[in-house]
Amino acid sequence: MIYSLDKINEMADGDEDFINSVITVFLEEVPDDLEALETALEEKNYEQVYKMAHKIKPNVDLLGMEQTRAVALEIENLGKNEANMGDIQTLFPILKTDIHQVIGELKNDFNL
Repeated sequence: MIYSLDKINEMADGDEDFINSVITVFLEEVPDDLEALETALEEKNYEQVYKMAHKIKPNVDLLGMEQTRAVALEIENLGKNEANMGDIQTLFPILKTDIHQVIGELKNDFNL
């Protein structure tokens, strides 16, 4: 398991509906954001790469995905600084793999 519910549980203070809501929002929004990030990479749109990585980052952080958050932050910074697109494209598969793995785990763990 590459995610942790520690941060969400701390915020939820025992509120199962809140926890389920956060998980549901992650499952609904992050795949679309990831797809938009991939499109931005294909189009070499630095501003959109920056924006989408910035949007994904707090979602993976909330699930305690520290390594994934670090990759998202690096992509965000590279996009913001209009760095070598090849560097971003090297990092993207790591982000994509981690997110897809967590989506599968969450769906399984929460019977969604």
